[in-house]
Amino acid sequence: MVQEGDLPPPKAAETLGIKVLNIDESEGSIERSFEATEAFTNPVGNVQGGFLAAMLDDTMGPALAATLKEGEFAPTLSLNVNFHAPAKVGVLIGRGCVVRRGGQVCFLSGELEQGGHVIATATATALVRKP
Repeated sequence: MVQEGDLPPPKAAETLGIKVLNIDESEGSIERSFEATEAFTNPVGNVQGGFLAAMLDDTMGPALAATLKEGEFAPTLSLNVNFHAPAKVGVLIGRGCVVRRGGQVCFLSGELEQGGHVIATATATALVRKP
């Protein structure tokens, strides 16, 4: 598993500067940090929303992944992001959790924080697939 260091992180995770801060497999929750660089900025110098959406997706997905059985995977079916404040270059903290897990369909939620302020929130739906 990537979170445990058994597998190398995906290139997207490297790009986003992800570090795992905490994982609770029993709760289906995770806390991660991201390093937003100058390369992520829009014309006014804020972090472009697509990068924030990617950070949220890469927070909620691993929260669910921590609960999966060996061989299972869960692609995101839908992702809804709400932006609350501009994000600046620097560290952002992502928190994600499994809100409800049915047989195959799972509902997730997440938030990004910077400097003690919520920057963006998201919900997602994922589908658990078996090998």
